[in-house]
Amino acid sequence: MTKLSVNINKIATLRNSRGGNVPDVLKVALDCERFGADGITVHPRPDQRHIRYTDVFGLRPILKTEFNIEGYPIKEFIDLVLKAKPEQVTLVPDAPDAITSNQGWDTVTHYDFLVDVVEKFNAAGIRTSLFVGTDLKHIEYAAKIGADRIELYTEPYAQNYPKDKEAAIAPFVEAGKLARKLGLGLNAGHDLSLENLAWFHQNIPWLDEVSIGHALIADALYIGLETTIKKYKECLL
Repeated sequence: MTKLSVNINKIATLRNSRGGNVPDVLKVALDCERFGADGITVHPRPDQRHIRYTDVFGLRPILKTEFNIEGYPIKEFIDLVLKAKPEQVTLVPDAPDAITSNQGWDTVTHYDFLVDVVEKFNAAGIRTSLFVGTDLKHIEYAAKIGADRIELYTEPYAQNYPKDKEAAIAPFVEAGKLARKLGLGLNAGHDLSLENLAWFHQNIPWLDEVSIGHALIADALYIGLETTIKKYKECLL
């Protein structure tokens, strides 16, 4: 069964916009678990404009599901992950000032750098996932680097889905097949929603996990967090 990991960055963004502790990021994470989420994802950035490093350490001892920390592997991020010891770390090629992830790794160009980083996490027993697009060579090199999984960057799929869902999914199916052939676990994330998630999963049913934040939190404003999580999980059946 494909797991649903809820990214709670947007909850932290709302909290930080006012100061104080409303909404309570830790409580929301626990509520997500209670409502059926299979994991919690956070993406702390250097400016800590949403999830803060202190949130990571607050979440680590209380979560009962899988904890996934995303980020660009600067020294501070690497140190954070090694101290927090989540079940999974997802490495993304974000610039420090990026609003959101907007591309996958060029694993050929950054091969040596990523080998060094992945070895650190593997030695600590932390599952590693590399955020990549559908370029098959980049997926091949993700396996050579020693990553346990890849996470497919799905914004192109989401953008093309309303125009031609068959064409939109095709490169992702090929990427997913190659990942499976290479023995890589397969995650996916970015702009997946109630509109397009079921079709994605229907065509790539061997997905290990999807990580969803923005669309899920936006839907929760209208139909509530518990109902929203239930609906997303129904897309993965």
